[in-house]
Amino acid sequence: MQVVEYLVIFTILFAVVAFVSAPVRRALVARGADHADDSTLADLEAARDAKYRELRDADLDHRTGKLSDADYEELDQTLRGEAIAIMHDIDRATIERQ
Repeated sequence: MQVVEYLVIFTILFAVVAFVSAPVRRALVARGADHADDSTLADLEAARDAKYRELRDADLDHRTGKLSDADYEELDQTLRGEAIAIMHDIDRATIERQ
């Protein structure tokens, strides 16, 4: 066989493999995207839980006298704003996932 014949056979074989493996490659890409979405959502939920703990800790510090009323109000307002932003991000990630 000549080199040209080998190239033609190789090209045909490559095309067949690419055609047959296309659905498998698409499924792997989709699974990877789903995994990334799950990871992002899990990170956001962990951030939300951490922010809730910060809010509870600030409340406890205020009740035990470690934080003045003014400091507590400022800290509470900041933490609640951050918690709301995280909740909006969770909503967006949940909607994009659907």
